[in-house]
Amino acid sequence: MSTPATTDLRSRMPNPLPFVPELAVVGEGLHKVIKNGSIPLVTVHLLQLRAGQILGSTYFTIRETGNLRQAGESEERITAVATWRDATCFTDAERVALELVEAILSPNPSGERVPDELFARASALYDDKALWTLIMAIAHIGFFTPAALIAKPIPGMPPGQNYSA
Repeated sequence: MSTPATTDLRSRMPNPLPFVPELAVVGEGLHKVIKNGSIPLVTVHLLQLRAGQILGSTYFTIRETGNLRQAGESEERITAVATWRDATCFTDAERVALELVEAILSPNPSGERVPDELFARASALYDDKALWTLIMAIAHIGFFTPAALIAKPIPGMPPGQNYSA
């Protein structure tokens, strides 16, 4: 079975910026926060890859896989994100980040999504600035989820070129 070339793919909607230019300000602010240096960018990309997998977003999954490759991450670590609980290649801080994003994005019919025990483990590994940065990295994915799932930007294309005209 062959797959269509990226150039053959089309988004459902055009680039949002001509319609809602304020979106650029919000996106820029979120990008600035997650790049403030308080947590490694690799951790951000790992948790955003996991979010893309949970959400079923090809766009996020391809984007974050590419970001991790560009950062020099091994194929073992990239592919193990889907099964991170059983993988031995993640640090404790990365594991907590992955667990937090799963807790936020997965329904929990029996109680809190982020129990005190998970928060305690996260706060033991991250100082307040780093924990807020981690929260904003998850918020970043949450903010752009509707666009990724409804407008369907073209996977693998850089921002600004990932929407059909």
